[in-house]
Amino acid sequence: MTRSVTHPDFKTGTIVLLTTVHPRFDVRVYFKEAQSLASNLPHKVLLMVADGKGSTGEIQCGVSIHDLGKLGSGRLSRVLGGTWKAFFAILRVRPVVVHFHDPELVPLGILLRAIGFKVIYDVHESFPSLAYSRDWVPGILRKPVYWVVVCAQRSGAACFNAIVAATSTIGKEFPTDKTVVVQNFPISGELDVPATASYIERPPSLIYVGGISKHRGAVRMVRAFELLGNAHCERLDFVGSTVTDSFAGELRALAGGLAVHFHGELTRAQVGLALAAARAGLVVLEPLPNHLESQPNKLFEYMSAGLPVIASDFPLWRRLIDQEGGCGILVDPLDTNAIAAAMRWILEHPAEAEAMGQRGRDLVDRKYNWKNEEATLMGLYKRLLAS
Repeated sequence: MTRSVTHPDFKTGTIVLLTTVHPRFDVRVYFKEAQSLASNLPHKVLLMVADGKGSTGEIQCGVSIHDLGKLGSGRLSRVLGGTWKAFFAILRVRPVVVHFHDPELVPLGILLRAIGFKVIYDVHESFPSLAYSRDWVPGILRKPVYWVVVCAQRSGAACFNAIVAATSTIGKEFPTDKTVVVQNFPISGELDVPATASYIERPPSLIYVGGISKHRGAVRMVRAFELLGNAHCERLDFVGSTVTDSFAGELRALAGGLAVHFHGELTRAQVGLALAAARAGLVVLEPLPNHLESQPNKLFEYMSAGLPVIASDFPLWRRLIDQEGGCGILVDPLDTNAIAAAMRWILEHPAEAEAMGQRGRDLVDRKYNWKNEEATLMGLYKRLLAS
């Protein structure tokens, strides 16, 4: 039997969004979910992170940040340290809902639910499938790791109040009676910036936004840019952080004297400016189990910014980009020559490329935007808070 944990003022209590992995200004966690909750509910919203950058008071739309402090460098120390720091911080706050975002926090979620807190698990990726795409998981252990994660998720799902899945494919991994799908579509107009030049007047450049890794096509993008040559393309921009410092060095060495620029993490306004200066957005993820049914945030952000996309030819993406939107070029993500050929076509056919970008923008404005997903999230919270 669980012991009910009550807040002194339920209607105006605190909702905690918790992550010990994602950055404090993660697009889904902070800009979409936290701000939507703070704007639509009478509750305070407290985002708990673990980045060592310090806590803040209310910074925007009623959202505050509590920093648990920088965690250890080892994976086990991060998991254990983050779990217990978060547990004691949550006991002090006594929130009406704990909404967590990392699979390693599933045991904490189970513990919190056992002592009476309302708990939501927000699932960004198909985490069991990640066992087959993480280099640190030895090949012989991938199947056992897969089933360990599956069992952990099922145990949590049995006791959590609700599951929020980032895609319908992920949602199928959880009980239908307590799962809602809140997709990672863009906030309409968020990345719009005053036009400094028309599409055709922009310098011939390409952009990638997001986590930078081998499995997300970083090496092949640089090599394709090299095949393309400066005669066709002036620059290739990477916006985001690399998975490791060693890979960052490897990628910079590969780029050599090429006009490849690594900008690191940028503010949302800066991302908008970077997209407004490019001719196409790249999303050539490798065909790993976790990628085939994914819906990358970057894909829809390119579309919302009016950029044609060069994307991996996965069945799900083919339906969106080719059949429904007509908003880009699909390629074999393992074929560097095919990626280079798509880059060249986009840059040599600016009128057609601009039309592709406009069709993508129209599709986002009409269908694939955060407004509809926000309504789903608010519906879940209102049911949960009223129960």
